[in-house]
Amino acid sequence: MKHIPWDSYQIFLAVARSGSLSAAAERIGLSSATIGRRMLELERQMECGLFLRSQAGYSLTGGGQALLDHLVGMEAAGREVEIWNAGLCGAVRVRICAGSWCARFLARNLDVLVQPGDRHGIDLSIGEERASLAHRSADIGIRAFEPEESNLAAVRLPEVAYAVYAATDMPDGGAERWVAVTEEAAVSRYLRYPHEKWPNNLIATVSRAEGLRHSILSGAGVGVLPCFVGDVDPELRRVGGEVAELRHKSWLVMNNEDRHRPEIRAVVDRMTALFRRRAALFEGRSERVVALSNVRDVAT
Repeated sequence: MKHIPWDSYQIFLAVARSGSLSAAAERIGLSSATIGRRMLELERQMECGLFLRSQAGYSLTGGGQALLDHLVGMEAAGREVEIWNAGLCGAVRVRICAGSWCARFLARNLDVLVQPGDRHGIDLSIGEERASLAHRSADIGIRAFEPEESNLAAVRLPEVAYAVYAATDMPDGGAERWVAVTEEAAVSRYLRYPHEKWPNNLIATVSRAEGLRHSILSGAGVGVLPCFVGDVDPELRRVGGEVAELRHKSWLVMNNEDRHRPEIRAVVDRMTALFRRRAALFEGRSERVVALSNVRDVAT
C-alpha cells in the first residue's frame, strides 16, 4: 500500500461524520467533486471499499468503520499530545458545537467562557445536526435530549420555549403568511412546524435557520423562533403566546473520559451557570415579555 497523506484521512473523517459530500465540503472547505475524487483515490490506495454510496448519502462499509475506529484512536492520541504541549507553551482549544441560535448566544458571551488568565481558548462551531461527541469531533455539545450513549456525560440546562414572531411594524393581517426553512434544512421540530401546520401558507423558505430572522423582519410573514432569540429583539414581537408543543428540555453533553480535564470542566461549569442565569429567557419568561403582558393587562 502506498504512503497515504494525513489530509486524505482528514477528508475521510469529514465524510464519515457528515454522511454526505456536500456536508463534508461545507465542513472542510473543499468542493464536493474534489472530496469525491479524493475518496475514490483513498479506496484505490487502500484496496478496500470504504463507503456505500446511495442517493441518501455515504454510509460506511465494514472496512470504512474499521478505518474510522483507528483514526479516532489516532485523534485521541494527538489530542493528548496537544494537551501535554499546551501545558508547556500554549493554550488548549475547547471545541464547542451548537445550533445556530445557541452558537450566537455563546458568541455574545465569550467573555464568560474565556477569562483573563485562562490557559484555554474556544473553538465555536455551528452544527444543526446533533453534536457527535462519541468520535470526539467536539468536546462540548448542546442537545435537545439526554444522550443515550454510555460514553457521554450530560448536564441539564433550562428548557427552551418557542413562539411565533412578526416584525414589530407588520400589520396583523400578515400573520396568515409564513416563512420557514426548506424542508431539507428542517432538522428540528420547530423548523418543521410551519411545514406540518401551515403548508399552504408558506410564502418563502430559506436554507438556513439564521435566515429566518431576516425573513421575518422583512414584514413578509411570520415565523417560529426560540424565545431566547425573539424576546430580546426589539424589532420583533410575539404573535400569540408560546407554542407549548415545541418546548423541549436541553442538555449540555461531553465525553465521559474528558469531562474532568481542567479546561473542559471550567468551560462546562461556566456554560451551565450562564444558561441557568438566563433560564427565564430560554423558558420564554423574559422581563420584556412580562412587561408587555402587564401593559396589555392594564389596557384591557
